[in-house]
Amino acid sequence: MIKVGIGYDAHQLAEGHSLIVGGVSIPSKIGSVGHSDGDALVHSIVDALLGAASLGDIGTYFPSDDEKWKDTDSKYFLSETATRIREAGFEIRHIDCVVILQSPKLNEHIPAMRYQIAYTLQIDESAVSIKATTTDYLGYIGEGKGWATQAIATIATR
Repeated sequence: MIKVGIGYDAHQLAEGHSLIVGGVSIPSKIGSVGHSDGDALVHSIVDALLGAASLGDIGTYFPSDDEKWKDTDSKYFLSETATRIREAGFEIRHIDCVVILQSPKLNEHIPAMRYQIAYTLQIDESAVSIKATTTDYLGYIGEGKGWATQAIATIATR
């Protein structure tokens, strides 16, 4: 059986915070405001995977109101989610993502993001697709006040 799940996340951007995207630190004057490290890309992938396996969402396992997860590296969430997916009898086949961020540009960082996500999930890098786009200066993303991500995960029974 093949199953598909979707994930979405959005975070504010502000000075004094780091910008971590797909497990990669991106040089930027502004960063992602979040309870953990604010990596919206990883958060959307976690939701997509959990949704595909009908296991709930990121807040079920890593609630943002729990101090235990304060400043946690989101790759930990991803690794734990991969374990849950495998324990439920599935294998991860493919992840497809889009990052919506006006600035900074991410194209040169995408290979490192793909590597980090594939390594953390213990899947082949060719099974991870990441694209980046802007909103052409429209809305809160275009104004540099926030960013958003979307992910689709494909899993199959083993």
